[in-house]
Amino acid sequence: MLLCGRSGCGKTTLTRLINGLIPHYYKGELSGEVTVNGHVVKETELYKLANVVGSVFQNPRSQFFSVDTDGEVVFGPENIGLEISEILRRKEQVVADFRLKPLMGRSLFELSGGEKQKIACASVAALLPEIIILDEPSSNLDWDSIRDLRDCMALWKSQGKTIVISEHRLWYLKDLIDRAVYMEDGQIVHQWQRADFVRLSEEELARLELRPIRLEERFIRQFSGEGASSSLPEESVDESIRLRDFYFTYTPKKYFFFKKKLTPADAPICHLAIDRLSVRSGEIIGVIGKNGSGKSTLLRCLCGLERSCIGVLTVDGKEYRGRELTKECYMVMQDVNHQLFTDSVEAEVLLSMKEEDTDACSAILESLDLLPFKDKHPMSLSGGQKQRVAIASAFAADAELLLFDEPTSGLDYGHMKGVSELLKSLAKRGKTIFVSTHDPELVAHCCDRVVRIEKGRIAEVSTV
Repeated sequence: MLLCGRSGCGKTTLTRLINGLIPHYYKGELSGEVTVNGHVVKETELYKLANVVGSVFQNPRSQFFSVDTDGEVVFGPENIGLEISEILRRKEQVVADFRLKPLMGRSLFELSGGEKQKIACASVAALLPEIIILDEPSSNLDWDSIRDLRDCMALWKSQGKTIVISEHRLWYLKDLIDRAVYMEDGQIVHQWQRADFVRLSEEELARLELRPIRLEERFIRQFSGEGASSSLPEESVDESIRLRDFYFTYTPKKYFFFKKKLTPADAPICHLAIDRLSVRSGEIIGVIGKNGSGKSTLLRCLCGLERSCIGVLTVDGKEYRGRELTKECYMVMQDVNHQLFTDSVEAEVLLSMKEEDTDACSAILESLDLLPFKDKHPMSLSGGQKQRVAIASAFAADAELLLFDEPTSGLDYGHMKGVSELLKSLAKRGKTIFVSTHDPELVAHCCDRVVRIEKGRIAEVSTV
């Protein structure tokens, strides 16, 4: 069953009623009764429900208990006291089902957002629950990983499991779901069987602020890298922003007396190796690629967060490197919880301004549909609302280069279009924007060019 609707409509709250987080963890006023496989939820302890209902949250970090991938996959079976042979059997099975062999034996802290999501799915599957709750599971996944998720959901379905999925991306579910439930302001207002749902026109979907059910073939080729070229365009005189010699590795060599800087000769050992990249001022550049390809690493190096990166950024003939990059760039992280600091949405946006301007702040919040929440604590908002607060802070910062890491993950169609329009308005003011994304609709709406990253290298630069 698919739960769909605008961000904040109540999808996640409904899933919390099913898995028992309401009322056992999230307190409030609850009337009525929720029964899951014969268990009255408010009378059943969470640890008993965990064997029946498995949940994969929008932010996988919030459900990790271990520091490495192997430990996380087997944590659930270990926690309920299974025999070692059964634990290892389940681990082997989920690793095969999710194609996780390349991720085994790694630190969770080294994984990309999409890779963490795959580990979260596998750790829940290892408990063999009868009901599986998925909250925006594809929001940070690349094309191949979404296909893997779809295949795994099909496997669960064939095993007789019940799947309840809250999701904005619809294209990968169109042949899988049996029913779709549309929510608005905490209430169910529409229900469709699969055949009726997939027949909805683009106009009807847009009116409901739902994303497209069908995607164009060009997106499939572009995001999967099928049939793509590997040649880079020559630099043009009107490309006033240049990146040069951006080399970075997460595992640097150790030297006794001094720290050796990376050079082009070290490119084979680098997780990021960008010899050159030129863009025009005012362009919106979509950075695409598989999970773990280096998209987020590029953005972190570009804004000066990775101190060992030696890259040089040239803007209108002036060079910036190291800490100087932080003055020219502002980044919205993939996990926005890392950059929400204040006790109100309004204070969060004002914090990013060089000089506080409450009128400008209100205008930004209104443009992102956040003005009604200006006095609320940012951490009390839904995932999509938090994302918009971080984006509002970026708009308030007066940086020349604005970097966005998955800015539309967890956003509905209407808010995705709103972010797109705001990115375009910033570009018209001369701001240059890099957007790391798995979202083809966002690329179609606002990007001028696309840079595809493979294994930390630029594989292709193309126009949209």
